[in-house]
Amino acid sequence: MSEEMREAIETSETVAQAAGEAAAEAAAAAVEEAAAPETSADAAPAAQAPSAPAESMDDYQNELSNSMRRIEVGDLVEGTVAGVSEEEVTVDLQYFAEGIIRKLDYSGDPGFSIKNDVKVGDPVKAIVLRTDDGRGNILLSRRNAMEKLAWEEFRKMKEEKTDTEIKVVDAVKGGVVGYLNGVRAFVPASQLSLDYVEDLTTFKGQTIPVRVITAEQEGKRLVLSSRDILRERRNAEKAERISNIEVGLVTEGKVASLMNYGAFVNLGSGVDGLVHISQISSEKRLKHPSEVLKVGDTVKVKVTAVKDGKISLSMKALDESAPAARPVEEERVVIPKSEKLTTSLGSLLSGLKLD
Repeated sequence: MSEEMREAIETSETVAQAAGEAAAEAAAAAVEEAAAPETSADAAPAAQAPSAPAESMDDYQNELSNSMRRIEVGDLVEGTVAGVSEEEVTVDLQYFAEGIIRKLDYSGDPGFSIKNDVKVGDPVKAIVLRTDDGRGNILLSRRNAMEKLAWEEFRKMKEEKTDTEIKVVDAVKGGVVGYLNGVRAFVPASQLSLDYVEDLTTFKGQTIPVRVITAEQEGKRLVLSSRDILRERRNAEKAERISNIEVGLVTEGKVASLMNYGAFVNLGSGVDGLVHISQISSEKRLKHPSEVLKVGDTVKVKVTAVKDGKISLSMKALDESAPAARPVEEERVVIPKSEKLTTSLGSLLSGLKLD
């Protein structure tokens, strides 16, 4: 047998064997299909467990980009708290190395507590202090990052006159201190209240409304004020009370001050009204209110006008509106009628007894 014929026979045997295997597989498949229960078109498909959403190529690309980036000292980085201990916080930066924030680098607030104030999963922004802390981690400072971001915010708050609150932690010479966004802030005694404050320690522990009036990052001078907010609130309350006062109201008040042009009368609840000098007395024209009034006098007044938050009062209007007193009738002498029209003076006086 020639070599060509032997190769042809072997090839035909291989083809036949492959055909047989294919036929066997087809037959097995047919048997399985015949053994499977028939399902109607109306039959509900079997419930399938929901599968987890597949990660996209963008997710992989982001993780790859984060892991390949180079972190340098001074960079502002963002991450998520992955662990909390007594002395430090571990941060997941999606980087080949983890970030570590020591307690003293987390916050400058003396009342800060890692265990109470930091939770796993919290977002964190921090400044890179060292790219290797000796243990293969990146040393971070949230405190530095917060200060950097905070001063930018403070300047914005000053420009926009934004109101916020702080808790007073201590009383010092000339004022009190607290912490705003982790930065030490000072509130001068003159800016604490509308009235003079004798004992600053009474503010310790209080939460007070404040507004930024000085924000200088170079000297770390953050100065706050409560006074402007309190004044605005008082004025708003005063305006509310004044709006409820009706023209024609008669009430009492105390003379608060005397001016050349009139007297200011305190009507209570911080509301004052002016009695113009021409409206003080109906009896005479005054050169100065002090001719008939003194500070502290209680007077009765009538509201004559309320305009632009100002109240006009009058004492004179009360006198003018009072009913006129009835004149006293004069005593009259009734002369009895006489039969004679020519009664002499002597006869008229004859009845009088003279001593």
